[in-house]
Amino acid sequence: MNQRSRYAAAAALCAWAFSTGAQAQQEPGITDKTIKIGLFAPLSGSGMAYGFDVLNAAKMWYAKVNKEGGVHGRQIELIIEDDRCNANDLVAAVKKLNEQDKVFLLNGGSCSAAVVASREYIEREKVPLVMLNASGDGALYPPSKYIYGAFSISQHAVGGSMVQFASEQLKAKKIGYINHDDAYGGWNLEAAQAQAKQLGDLGLQVQSVNPNITDVTAPMLKIRAGNPDVLLLTTYARPAALIIKKAQELGWNKPIVLAVNGTADLKQLVENVGNKDAFKNVYIQDVLSDVPGGPKLTWVYDMYKQSYPDLAAKPGHPQTYMPYGLPPAMAVVNALKAAGPQPTREKVLQALETMKFDSGVMAGPIEFGPTDRAAQESAIYIKFDGTAMTLVPGAFKSVWQYQK
Repeated sequence: MNQRSRYAAAAALCAWAFSTGAQAQQEPGITDKTIKIGLFAPLSGSGMAYGFDVLNAAKMWYAKVNKEGGVHGRQIELIIEDDRCNANDLVAAVKKLNEQDKVFLLNGGSCSAAVVASREYIEREKVPLVMLNASGDGALYPPSKYIYGAFSISQHAVGGSMVQFASEQLKAKKIGYINHDDAYGGWNLEAAQAQAKQLGDLGLQVQSVNPNITDVTAPMLKIRAGNPDVLLLTTYARPAALIIKKAQELGWNKPIVLAVNGTADLKQLVENVGNKDAFKNVYIQDVLSDVPGGPKLTWVYDMYKQSYPDLAAKPGHPQTYMPYGLPPAMAVVNALKAAGPQPTREKVLQALETMKFDSGVMAGPIEFGPTDRAAQESAIYIKFDGTAMTLVPGAFKSVWQYQK
C-alpha cells in the first residue's frame, strides 16, 4: 500500500469512527460510559404493593449487571420516579424522564390503566417502553412498535388460563365468572370466552361488577342460582374479599379460583374476609415458576435479602409481586446487549421483537413476536387454605391470540 492509499484508509477509518460516535451522541441517554434508563412504579399510596418491591427487584438486577461490567462497557444509570398507580402521575413521570432526564428507554408501569394512558405519548415520542409488571393489554393490542409488557401475564391470558384450569384440573362443565365492568375486565373475559368455546362450549355464567362495589349480594345470588361447578374471580383484592366472604355466608362450598390481580397481599385478603373457613376450597392463580419462596425461586429471595438487608428484615417485605421485576429488567439488558456496542433505540426495539428466553422466574418463557407484545402467557395454580399454599402440578396457558 502506497502512502496515498494509507492516508485514504486512515481518513475512511476516522470518518467511520466519527459517524458511529455521532450516532451514539444523537441517541438520548447514551454516553461512552453510561446508559440512562427511566424506571418507575407506584412507590407510595394505596397501590404501592403492586410496584414498590417490583421496582426494587429490577434495581437489583441492574446492579448485578453493573457489578459484572455493565453492557458493552457501559454502566446502567437509573432515574427513578413514583407513578402512584395513577394515570396522570404516570404520564407526568414518563414526560419528565423523556424530556428532562433524556433517558434512552423507559422501564416501568405496575398498574394497567395507568400505563395504558401513556401509549399516545410513547408512540408520538418514539421512546421504547418496557413495562414492569402491568398487564397493560390496552397498550399492547393492537401491537405497538414501541411498547412491550405483560411480564407478569396478559389479562387476556389470565381469563383463558383460568378457564383451562377449571376445566382440566377441576373438571368443571359450568363456570361462574365474575369480572370488572371495565376494559380490564373485558380483556380477561374475551379470552375466557374463547377458551370456553375451544374446550367445547363450556357454560360460562358471567357477572360483571364495578371495581368499587361494596355490596356483592346481587351478583353472588345470580351466580348461585346458575349452579356452576366453580367460581372464577378476576377482580381486584377488595371485591374478591367481599365475594369470598359472601360466598361462605350463602353456603357456597364449591371451588373458588382467584386471579393473580387479586393476590397482592394474601394475609390482608384473609383478614378482610375475616374467616379462614371461607378458604377451605380456594385456589389462587400465580405466574411465577413455583410457589412464592419455593425451591425454584430461592435464588430470587436470597438475592433480595443480600441487596436490601434492612428492608428484608421488615414485616411485609419482600412484597408478593417482588420477583416480577426481574424479567423486564432482564429483557432490557438482553436487548441492550443484542443492540451491540453502538446501541440505538431502533436496534433495541428490533431485538425485543424477536426476543425469547427463560427467566427462571415466571411460569412460562418470555417471548415476543411481530404481532405479540405480551411477554408471558402461562400461569400456575396453588391450593390456598388461608395459611398454607400447595402447588398444583403443571402450567396452564390461554389459547387466545390477537387477530388483526
